[in-house]
Amino acid sequence: MSIAAPAAYAGLSKYDPLGRILCFDRFDSTTHGWTELIGNYNGQGDLGTVDDHMRDFRPPQLSSCSFFDVGTHGTLSGNYALKLATRAYRGHTATGIRRLTMAGRGRVRIETYFAFKAEATVGHELPASVAWDGNRHPSESQFGAFTVATDICADNGVRYHNVIRYQNTNLDGEMTQRWMYPVVPEPTPRDHQEGKFALPYAADFTAPDPDDWRYFDEPLEMCVNEVPTKINWHYLRWDIDTSTRSNVELRLNDRVMDMSDVPVPIYPDRYSTLDNLLNFYFSVRTHANIRNFLFLDSVLISVDW
Repeated sequence: MSIAAPAAYAGLSKYDPLGRILCFDRFDSTTHGWTELIGNYNGQGDLGTVDDHMRDFRPPQLSSCSFFDVGTHGTLSGNYALKLATRAYRGHTATGIRRLTMAGRGRVRIETYFAFKAEATVGHELPASVAWDGNRHPSESQFGAFTVATDICADNGVRYHNVIRYQNTNLDGEMTQRWMYPVVPEPTPRDHQEGKFALPYAADFTAPDPDDWRYFDEPLEMCVNEVPTKINWHYLRWDIDTSTRSNVELRLNDRVMDMSDVPVPIYPDRYSTLDNLLNFYFSVRTHANIRNFLFLDSVLISVDW
């Protein structure tokens, strides 16, 4: 791209899309269809029938990334980011989902520039496994995890989720800084209706049992930059393949991770009315009684079909 290229393309040049771009969501203008995930409810519209663990995921919001000490921080490439914010309740999750369908099969790539933080606390201290030493800050150990995932259904009702999670701390607040994936499919409202599970508020909706998660690759320390009001943007690129229902590759800044051996569990039952479903979601989960934030500067989804 030449330096004379229109300014409209400047935001695209920091990405590496496949041949066809499905969407390029720059959050300076709107949320671009990223919305709160909410569980299913009955035919009478009774929201009281939504599963307990899926009724309070909080809607995404546009944010100028403002903080008590610096005021407006701003984003990587504009005034507003898409912000996911948990409640200050251990285990609570905030989720933003984008709903598409597939016009083909093959390689799919999702890219984003993101930042994550625990909320800055003023005038009171919360438990933390990291002490302040002028460089490291307790808020490092007050951020739980963020997840990127799909919800895909095709080929006569075969449904599955590709899932990657960065776990910064475990539920005990201990620093882990590892990538993870689940070995079971995500519980669905139909599973609940059939009596297969009943999960409490703030359960991990992606895979509730901690024993159903596995680590992959080596520990990865990200740039949290000392205090909870400094934002540094990280580049994430994730490839999957819908023709083989498989993971392909994950890139975080300069680290590239082969995911071809990371399994993608499918549901044993088949699902109707979901033909060619192609959904993406980001979520953030706090492992302490403090709000956790995930900021997305922009998101690009592309395919090779």
